[in-house]
Parts: sequence; C-alpha cells; structure tokens
Amino acid sequence: MGEFEPYVPASKSLPELTKRALLLGIVLGALMTAANTYLGLYIGMTVSASIPAAVMSMLLLRMLRFKDVSILENNVVQTMTSAGESLAAGIIFTMPALLVMGRQMDTLTTFIVAVLGGILGTIFTITLRRVFIVEEALLYPEGIACEEVLVAGQKGGSQLVVILYALGLGALYGWMVKGFELTKAKIEIATEVIGFRIYSSLDYSLSLVAVGWIVGLNIASYIFFGAVLGVFILTPIYGLTYGWPVDADIAHGFKTLWATHIRFVGVGCMVVGGLWTLIDMRKTISSGLKKALNSNTSEDIKQLPRTEQDIPMKYAFIVLGVIATLTFFFYWWKTGSLLLAIVGALFLSITAFFFSAVAGYIAGVVGSSNSPVSGMTIATLMATTLIVWIVGGIILDMGQTELMYATLIIASVVAVNAAIAGDVMQDLKTGHLVGATPWKQQIAELIGVMIGAVVAPLTLTVLNEAFRITPTYCAANPHPEWGCTKVLEAPQAEIIGTLIEGMFGGSVNYPMLGLGVMVAAIIISSRWYLGRNGPKLPIMSIAIGMYLPFYLSGTIFLGGILNHLVTRTAHLRIDGTLAGTPSQSAFKSGKELVSRGTLLSAGLIAGEALMGVLIAVFIIIPFIPPPNDWLGFLGTLGPVLSTIFFLWFFGVFTWLVTRSLPKAKTPFSLLIDWGYVVVDGGRRLISKIKPN
Repeated sequence: MGEFEPYVPASKSLPELTKRALLLGIVLGALMTAANTYLGLYIGMTVSASIPAAVMSMLLLRMLRFKDVSILENNVVQTMTSAGESLAAGIIFTMPALLVMGRQMDTLTTFIVAVLGGILGTIFTITLRRVFIVEEALLYPEGIACEEVLVAGQKGGSQLVVILYALGLGALYGWMVKGFELTKAKIEIATEVIGFRIYSSLDYSLSLVAVGWIVGLNIASYIFFGAVLGVFILTPIYGLTYGWPVDADIAHGFKTLWATHIRFVGVGCMVVGGLWTLIDMRKTISSGLKKALNSNTSEDIKQLPRTEQDIPMKYAFIVLGVIATLTFFFYWWKTGSLLLAIVGALFLSITAFFFSAVAGYIAGVVGSSNSPVSGMTIATLMATTLIVWIVGGIILDMGQTELMYATLIIASVVAVNAAIAGDVMQDLKTGHLVGATPWKQQIAELIGVMIGAVVAPLTLTVLNEAFRITPTYCAANPHPEWGCTKVLEAPQAEIIGTLIEGMFGGSVNYPMLGLGVMVAAIIISSRWYLGRNGPKLPIMSIAIGMYLPFYLSGTIFLGGILNHLVTRTAHLRIDGTLAGTPSQSAFKSGKELVSRGTLLSAGLIAGEALMGVLIAVFIIIPFIPPPNDWLGFLGTLGPVLSTIFFLWFFGVFTWLVTRSLPKAKTPFSLLIDWGYVVVDGGRRLISKIKPN
C-alpha cells in the first residue's frame, strides 16, 4: 500500500476557517443543537448532524452564489454543527435528572457543565488524534461517510437537494401534528380477556421512522424485542400475579403498572448492560489507552505538513489546567464543600481523559452510534457515588439531598466530556480524509462547543416550560393547561435520577431492578448457549426497548423494517436472488439507497424537531395563543383519519427513498419483491437463532 494522500494534498492550501464558514457553522450549529435536544428528550436518542450539516452547508453556500467555496470550508461547517449536537447528547442525558430528584434545573448551571465538559472532551482529543487516526488508522465509519458526502458535493452530487425535500416534509408534518394538533399524535389499543390484558400503541412521528432507518433493522429489532418483552410478557404476568390497578380505562391501568414496576426492569438491565459492555471491550479500551499514553507530543509542529498540525500541546495543557481550576471552583460553589470540590476536581482530571480515550477509540472501531456512552455515564455515576458517599457522607456528614446533588454535578461534567469525545474524533477523521488543517478544525470544534453550550441549556428551559421534561417532574408539577399529556420522556435522565436516588436510599423498586439484572445476565449468557455463530445480543438496545414507551419502540422498528426492505430489494433486483452474499454491484446499489435514505431521514428529524422547538417558543410567549388554538375550529381528526394522514406522509418518504431502486418489471413489483424479502428474512432469522 502507498502512502495515504488526502483529497486536498498537504502541499495545497484552500480557504478553510473563513468568516462565511464560521457564520454558517454558528447558525446551523444552533439549529441542529436545538433539534437534537428536543429529539433526545423525546425518545432518548440523538442522531449525528455531520452529514446533514455538510449537505446544507454546500447547498446554502451555492444558493448564495459563492463560486470559490472549498471543501475545507464545508468541513468546518459540519465540524461546528456536529460539536453542538454531540454536546446536547451529554447535557440531556444528565442535567434533567435534577428534575427527577426534585431539584431545579437552572440554565446557568447547565451552561457551565456544558462548557467545562465540552472543552475538556475537545482538548483531550488533540492528544489522541494522531495516535488513533494517523498511526492506528481506526475506521471511524461516520467520519468516512461524511467525507464521501463532502467529496460528492464538491463534484456536484445530486444529493444536495434531497435533504431539502425531507426538511420541508418533516417541518410540515411536525407543525400539523404537534403545532395545529390536527391529528392524534399516537394511537393506543388495549383489551382484556379473562383477566389477561393486551396493550399496543404506535407514535405517529416521522422522526421516529427516520431514527429507525438510521439505526437499521438490527438495532431497531433489538429495541423492539425489549419492548415486546416488557409490554407483552412481563407486564401481563405481573398483572395476573399481583392484580391490575383499579382503573376504568384498561389502557391507562396497563400503562400505570408498566411505568411503576416493569420499567425498572429496563433500568436494572441497562445498568448491567452498560458495565458489561465496558468489560466486554476491555482489550480494545486497554489498547487505546496504551497508545494514547505512549504517544509522542514533543514534535515541533512547524516541521509537520499542514495536514498534521494540531494545536500545540503547550497551549492544550494550559487550557486543561484552566478548565480543571474552573471546575474546582464550580464544584466548590455548587456543593459548598472545599474538600469535596478538591476530590471532585482530582476525580475529573483522571476519569475525563480515561473516558475521552475510551469513547474516541470505541467510536473508531464500531462508530459513534454504537459507542456505549450510556454505559460510560453509568460507570462514572457509580464511581462518583462512591467518592461522594465517602467524602460527603462519612467525613462531612452531608444530608441525602446534598449528596445526590453533588453526585450528579460531579458526574455530569465527565459524562458531557465522554459524549463529545467520540463525535469529535469522527469529525477529525473526516478532516484527515479531505485534507483539513487539524488546528483550524480543532478551533472550529471549540467554537461549536460554545454555541452548543449556549443553545442546549436555553432549549432545555424552553421545552420544560412548554411541555415539562421527565414524567417524574411532570407528575409533581403538571402543566397548567395540558397536564402531562405532552411531557417529554427524557429516558436517560429518568434512569440516572432514579439510580442516584436508589444509591442514596431513595424509593426505588428494587425487586424489579433485580429482575432486570437477572434478564441482563440471561442475555449475556445466551451467546454461550447459542454457540459462537449465534447472535450476540446488544444488552443496551434491549434495555432501552424495555424502558421506552412501546409506541416509541414500535415506530422506530417500522423505520428499521423499511430500511431492510429497500436494501434487500435492491440486492434482489440486481442479483435476481437473495441467496448467498450480494454481488459487488448489488451491495453498492443497496449502500447508495441507504445513504439516500439517511439524508432524507436526517432532514425529516431536523424538520420535525425544529418545529417542536418553535412550537415550544410560541407556547411560552405571553399574549400569543398557542399554535393548537390557531385553527382550533377545525378540531382533531379521529384515529382512522389520523392513521391515514400519517401513512400518506410515510408513503411520501418511502417514495422518495425508493426512487433510486433498480427498475422493476411491473408496477406491482415492489410489493411482490417486499413479500419475497420478508419470507427470506423469516427463513434467515430461524436459521440464525437455531442452536448448534
């Protein structure tokens, strides 16, 4: 193999950190941070903003008739946008837990946590970039995908307008359903037969369909499996054994029992799953840490080619020292204890680099989407709990409420640091491939972090005021107009708040937590019973399925099914069969369709989520009626018409995705091909789970 050559050679200099790139990065970064904050609170998952940001950057700069736009400027824009999005993930998974614990979630505290954790995660990646990306040459799949989009756009790729269709479609649907409330947001069905209750539901959200497409059928099916296990098996068994809640509404009684008991099974499963994921990847983590610690940081930056010039280490260490000092004062201010602040700052200094290296290395191996950030957050939380209990509980004799608050504040900075590190490394991989100047891209990352640190806390405040965040907080503080009917679930924050309360003697459903631990143990041991060739079940995905409301998991599964049907149909039409491994041309066709669908999905998510934020803004503005009153005379469509309305938009999305399918022989070939794909999938599933 020859020496690696980036798209823009090191010997060539192009416009990169320009004013227009910075301005566009700030605007798109703010929009995508707000959108992902809403999405993460809604379903507990965020999506990468790199690809849609790259496409929108190329499109907008061309629409403004800039003829000399370089690929490196577009890379700066996607870098800034992605930094804000990943920062939002760390914030929404931790800070709303304050509401679960009965504390206030003030904007200033959230902002400080975002700045400290975000800058730490970004600066630590400077020491890791050359080791993981250049020397180790880790894959970083999302980084490679973003590079392909940037290069395609530079060559005039037709993908540039695809995302606009999806943005408009998602925004229109989101405004109609969640703004004007012309249709029902979800459908629920429940029945009872001789004491046995059955419940099912589906959320009419295009963004959830898009999430299912992006994660693919494998992950979507595991999430759905967890939902089926919790709703169709564990809940009815518990109801038959201990009795159902006394409630005239069967569906409400079913959901009450699930929320108060079965949901904690998912929590227990998630705790074990997160820790086991880290244990299972211990060799990968150890290898990454050794390479990071043994890296040579004394090279003279001026002697390196342009594409290898990072921010000088002396400046990076100065920033790290400043952040560590500021963190100490922040902990002192929030906990009121000098000793606990010193211990917390030392704990941060050790664990922040560890989790930055772990997140960065794992993202390079399996991708950011599969990186166990939740597991790292839970592991951080448990270690923090032990330290706070020893220092604050035993030595300082602090009260239970103060101990819980101190634990979350200390752990949240580390969690944000871990959340952003993997995504930053993906961006730096993209920059490495296109030929960006690392120090300029790292400055763009830091600016993007600051934009996200401003936007994410403000968005949290707006959404909590408009809808309420977490069911626990809403139950104690219902919205004055619609109670908890529009509450944002924030599942990770609920889990973290519940865990902290439980670890400090709060009211937690320990029997169900124990059952979750047992379920996780069974899942872990299943790989030995099914043999080496059997499926390796991802515990975290199954646990999330048990924890999320069924209507969210069901719609995500629908998107995963669509992804599978479209991809396998492309294989079938080119190869003429689904037997064996797809040919190279069939595989390429399927990959192109998935890429097109991912762009459309990203647009749908951004459009619908941004409308959710805009609706929240209108709700809290005084003297202006909420959007659902603007066309209140029209009323809300019933279940049947609401279903038809959703299916029409789902059909438009499907049509946009399948337009690039290889030509069919008859107008009805798509339905016939999908039937064949379903039969083939069932056969493969049976053969896969059959014991050796």
